[in-house]
Amino acid sequence: MLLAAGAVIPVLVWIYLLFLRGGFWRISKQFAPADLPTPTAKRIAVVIPARNEANAIAQALTSLFHQQFPSPIHIFLVDDNSVDRTAEIAATAAERAGKLDSLTIIRGQPLSAGWTGKPWALSQGIAEAEKHAPDYLLLTDADIVHGPNTTEELVAIAEAGRYDLTSYMVKLACTSAAEKALIPAFLFFFLKLYPPRWITSPNHKAAGAAGGCILLRPDALRRIGGLTTIRNEVIDDCALAREIKRTGGRIWMGLTSTVYSVRSYRTFHEIGRMVSRTAFKQLRHSPLLLAAVLLGLFFTYVLPPLLLLTGRPAEIVLGLLAWAMMSTAYLPASRFYTRSIAWSLSLPLVACFYMGATLRSAFQYWKGVGGEWKGRVQDARS
Repeated sequence: MLLAAGAVIPVLVWIYLLFLRGGFWRISKQFAPADLPTPTAKRIAVVIPARNEANAIAQALTSLFHQQFPSPIHIFLVDDNSVDRTAEIAATAAERAGKLDSLTIIRGQPLSAGWTGKPWALSQGIAEAEKHAPDYLLLTDADIVHGPNTTEELVAIAEAGRYDLTSYMVKLACTSAAEKALIPAFLFFFLKLYPPRWITSPNHKAAGAAGGCILLRPDALRRIGGLTTIRNEVIDDCALAREIKRTGGRIWMGLTSTVYSVRSYRTFHEIGRMVSRTAFKQLRHSPLLLAAVLLGLFFTYVLPPLLLLTGRPAEIVLGLLAWAMMSTAYLPASRFYTRSIAWSLSLPLVACFYMGATLRSAFQYWKGVGGEWKGRVQDARS
């Protein structure tokens, strides 16, 4: 009797996720409208925090130098105490593109107490950019390659919807075996946590953004008190979106196939470390939330295939039904990353991996190690 009652839970969860969670899984609905008007000329200041990004910075900058936009774009690159040739390679890329006048390289100051690395670097770039009175700030990462119309699209979306923050969830690299197995699920879980339709709606508290590509109105940033408000955040992009929406701003987040990351994760261990950096922070360091989330993940993703092993017809039918709904929801994310239909059945195993990474995130925090990024430890218990 208890097993039969438990077998119903995954079915109810997937009915909710499919029909009542903002349609997050419908990937085709998350793109920008196709009929956006051409925006008028606006002053755009691009701010890029870069720490040891010698392998990616030239591609990122070159894509920005060749934006199809009606007015000049100036780039402010903050070299965040790199120990490689990031700044030198950036200057060479600008020279080759004939855009030396469009690039300002800022030597980052040592990390200030109470700040995490990325907000600190961004704050320095924004301070310099605002001297030029931009209409918009484009905050982007040093490993992001932009399509030629990225700026035009983001500005058009912002102008048409009067959005204060407009963000693209960039397409992540998906070439290694580990990436093919796990990256589609990363997108799926992110959209489930931050449904784009809810983000846009003023009637929902949900607020999220993807830090690799954010277009921001300077007035909205000043209204929240600048980046000082989120200075110690590890998940800085969603924290920024939350503050913008909390103060009455409008935000939009969607998908794109023309903006992508060139940062690769070659092994399962590398992806696990990436997830572990922020997972326990997302749970507000709460053991109770951790236990609830792990239990929820088990009932949602792991239990359905296990029910097939019970040998009991009712439980088998419920398990098959939940797994079928799960695979239906996951299929669009798999197809977005050009994975076959068969990959949509893999979500129970993939969920086990993410559960393990979440546990690892908690253990790192409790041990005082925290998540590490570019030689800096973040989110560690003191």
